[in-house]
Amino acid sequence: MNSKYIWQKEGLVYLALYVQPGASKSAFAGLHDDRLKVRISSPPVDGKANEALIDFLSKQLKLVKKQITISQGQTSRKKLVVISGASEDEVRSVLMTLMG
Repeated sequence: MNSKYIWQKEGLVYLALYVQPGASKSAFAGLHDDRLKVRISSPPVDGKANEALIDFLSKQLKLVKKQITISQGQTSRKKLVVISGASEDEVRSVLMTLMG
């Protein structure tokens, strides 16, 4: 699995994501231009897709929502997500399991 979309720095894990809002269901969908593609069922209206993204990631990674923040791309499909309280290896392991 390509690792350009995930890295760790100063105790935080960074995920470079490409988010597709308004999908039929929320799911990981492979890679898109060196970013992890995530389909989110919520529409991109009034921050609902961002909230749904954080909710989806927290459930999949088994973290609380406050451990996940969107640091770049609040109004873009290209987002940089920061995760605290987990290591890169832990996050990578979960992603590899979920994506096969």
